[in-house]
Amino acid sequence: MSEEPSGIDRLRETLGDAGMQALLAFARREALDAAGERRGGDAPPVEIPVGVDVHGAFASFHLGGRLRGCMGVLGRSFPVVDAVRDAARSAATRDPRFPPMQPAEIRMADLEVSLLTPIEWLDVSQLPAAVRIGTDGLVAESGPLRGLLLPQVATEHHLDAETFLAETCRKAGLPPDAWRGDARIGRFQALVIGGARS
Repeated sequence: MSEEPSGIDRLRETLGDAGMQALLAFARREALDAAGERRGGDAPPVEIPVGVDVHGAFASFHLGGRLRGCMGVLGRSFPVVDAVRDAARSAATRDPRFPPMQPAEIRMADLEVSLLTPIEWLDVSQLPAAVRIGTDGLVAESGPLRGLLLPQVATEHHLDAETFLAETCRKAGLPPDAWRGDARIGRFQALVIGGARS
């Protein structure tokens, strides 16, 4: 197994276990608020360190082992609290693939929050060798089209590098072989918090 990138290690150390668990609880609370269960506008928990930035965040809800909502923010540096708030609220209520979640579903669902490192854009000559399964997530872009798959997608679905690239292109609405030259491909890493019910 390859070593985790140092950016992920630094983020984990900065947040600490208490900060990571507080972010997970904060994400669920924000999702409940977005679904109409008003919580009175509580401030983020004090366990979340101030001044921590990430380059994107995604929240994923699963019910009965099936995806129920996954959305996020990407593309620039965000304060971690803002990124997680936006991702959780969007995943619960604005994923176009699903109807908005009800508060009872949000309370029962498994929740996973992924905090992203900056995107490293790759030259086509580096592909597929530069894709590290189990470490990298991928972004494919062409014109206004963009698709992203988190690192855990490749391992959960047992994808090799070429298939992972093809599926990322499909997610962007591009032909599966667009990674061979028509699309811009980037890789990133993610600190994944949560998973099974937390």
